[in-house]
Amino acid sequence: MSTSANRGLPETGAEHRGSFRVLADDQSRRLSHLGAIGLAVSGFTFWVLADTVIKILGRSILPAYEIIGFLGLFVCGFLAIYAGVRREIRMLWPTQLGRQVVRSCLDLTNNLCVVVALRHVSLTLFYILIFLAPLCITFLAALFLHEKIGTRRALAILVGFAGVVIAVNPFGSARQGDWIGFAACMVCVCCFSVNMVWSRLLTRTETPESMAFLSGVVMAAAGAAGMLWHAAPLNGMMFGGLLAMGAFCAAGSICFFVALKHTSASTVSQYHYTQLVTGALLTYLVWRQLPTTWMVTGGALIVVAGLHIAVLGRGQASQ
Repeated sequence: MSTSANRGLPETGAEHRGSFRVLADDQSRRLSHLGAIGLAVSGFTFWVLADTVIKILGRSILPAYEIIGFLGLFVCGFLAIYAGVRREIRMLWPTQLGRQVVRSCLDLTNNLCVVVALRHVSLTLFYILIFLAPLCITFLAALFLHEKIGTRRALAILVGFAGVVIAVNPFGSARQGDWIGFAACMVCVCCFSVNMVWSRLLTRTETPESMAFLSGVVMAAAGAAGMLWHAAPLNGMMFGGLLAMGAFCAAGSICFFVALKHTSASTVSQYHYTQLVTGALLTYLVWRQLPTTWMVTGGALIVVAGLHIAVLGRGQASQ
């Protein structure tokens, strides 16, 4: 671009071409960044759709381990097809198998509790409760990775916790869940938070694709073991729901991976909170349930606290 000293003077051909290239590069980066944001929002939306199908299937006779088994099977299948088309099959294989298996067991426990939780709480309340995870991750990262919390983060954690208490409204009469669902959500938060903190270390040697794929393998194996003991019969509608669940989950993972290749993880993570909006919308469209005033208030506090922590983390990373 022309400097302020020669602004208003005609550019030479070389200067013009150089200016055009810089402008084109800036536009390319901007479009790539916007595309990554679109992929991130799409990924989180696909995961909400997968959770919606899980909640619908949860009303059937299918046991939780059977749902998780088919989820793992279909996720592995779709990820293998995606990697095969891109000729990146090697990206699916872990380098530290033992540690990956242990991490995948946390993922297995988390997903089993997701199925249980969605049988006992509304989709909107489910997302409000699991949004405690970013706050727990901050605490665990300080405990095990020696990351500083600071006064502002500590206040954000307290605000987020207060938001959960307000959303649940334990002393109120109008609820969209029970204590089994609340307990299952807390297990989800614990497993997911530990999983994410550990994954920060594993991603130094492992690809996100390999972690998602091996989690699918472990879920499929655990589900198959459970079905050897007892398997509920499937009809065409159930099988279609299981297939859609796996497709949505795999599509969400693929969008998430691609988004991370074009923008930072802190940018992608901020759009995690779009799940609260899409979850509330699907809850109304499918079950005609509206969030209570307590849920809206508590959810807003959790989102504000989580976004504040994300902004603080991005500011520290850029220093």
